[in-house]
Amino acid sequence: MKLLSLLFVSSTLAVSAFGVSPNPSVTKSAHLKTDSIVKPAFRKDSAVTSPLFRDATLVRGGAVPGWQAYNRALDESPLTAKAFTSLVGWALGDVLAQIFIGGGPFDWKRFITLSAFGFLYHGPSGHYFYNWLDSKIPGKDGKSVALKVAIDQICWCPIFMTVFFTYLGLCNGDSFATIGTKLKNDLLAACQGSWKVWPIVHTVNFKFVSNKYRLLFLNAVQVAFNMFLSIIGSGK
Repeated sequence: MKLLSLLFVSSTLAVSAFGVSPNPSVTKSAHLKTDSIVKPAFRKDSAVTSPLFRDATLVRGGAVPGWQAYNRALDESPLTAKAFTSLVGWALGDVLAQIFIGGGPFDWKRFITLSAFGFLYHGPSGHYFYNWLDSKIPGKDGKSVALKVAIDQICWCPIFMTVFFTYLGLCNGDSFATIGTKLKNDLLAACQGSWKVWPIVHTVNFKFVSNKYRLLFLNAVQVAFNMFLSIIGSGK
């Protein structure tokens, strides 16, 4: 500090010795000019108008296009919104399964069948089931979450898998005897596959995700699981 003070005093004396005195107005304006250049880069209002950020008035939902519209659909028509959410999840899962696992020509009948299952059954049934489960077991404490997960996997999972295989059999024109054989051979394997994945997923879902977004969260995870189901369901 002493060294800086000496340098400042020396520079002031040197300027005075040559008959030049610092102009306060120039010095002040220089500081103002510097501040006007540097500070706005760190101001919140200037960052919002930066071209690096999206204009929330031009994009519905802010940073995620369509998010506001999706939320509105969940509020106004939750059953329809969740049905379409499951349609997308099941369709995407089967597309990925056929491209990266199944091989061969694309099976449009299988794609439409599984997509329709997501729309007609998975979305609506999930809507009613999780609403019922939350109404009967409110809360997000450890005991409530564990009970919900247990009911989902022990009771709901076998019912869901039974409906899934029966639906596929009817769409393929199979007899009830054939469908029964399919259930006997593959139902346990499907449930065991579910028990390896979904208890953890549902623990997160029931603990941290609100009821409104519960099916959306499940469909995001289920894209990969639907690949497993589509392989089992198609018998490949």
